[in-house]
Amino acid sequence: MLREFLTQLHLNGVVLVGWSLGAIVSWEYVDQFGTDRIRALVDIDMEPSPLKREDYDCGTYTVEGLADALGRLQTDPTDLIEQNIEALLKDPPSRELQTMMFDEDSRTSPLIQAAMLLGLLRDYRDMLPNIDIPTLVCAGADEKWRTVAAVEYATELIPDSRFERFEDSGHCITVEEPDRFNQVLSDFVDSL
Repeated sequence: MLREFLTQLHLNGVVLVGWSLGAIVSWEYVDQFGTDRIRALVDIDMEPSPLKREDYDCGTYTVEGLADALGRLQTDPTDLIEQNIEALLKDPPSRELQTMMFDEDSRTSPLIQAAMLLGLLRDYRDMLPNIDIPTLVCAGADEKWRTVAAVEYATELIPDSRFERFEDSGHCITVEEPDRFNQVLSDFVDSL
């Protein structure tokens, strides 16, 4: 769908910014279609392999944990959404922010969310070294799901990349430090 969007609008030199699973979408796009239309990538808080593996301890999910999340999406999605909201942020959210996040998350059906979670099974460690465009990797210092080191590892794999740590954020850098994120993003784009 992303390729069709870029093609239909005749967009070239695009900077793809992907938060969490959105970073996986950008990596998958580059893996399938290359970087002809893409000028740069921005990975916001995603690690190269979200699943723990025998040769990789950084992964956020175990097979059992992923199976549990998939089951809870089908049996009690409301509870899972509420638990995830607490885990997304460094500090407990205001009532207004919690309501907005719940409304946004609950718009996606559990079946679609389950399909999205399956995207976490892919290991991108072999693919990331093939990225041939500048990449900015950002991580929240108080991330509750994954470690900063796991996200920063992407910069070790991507040849032309730089890392930015956000001290006052969890997983939602753009919500928790919007002014700083916008400045970092603007500076990165200006440097291209």
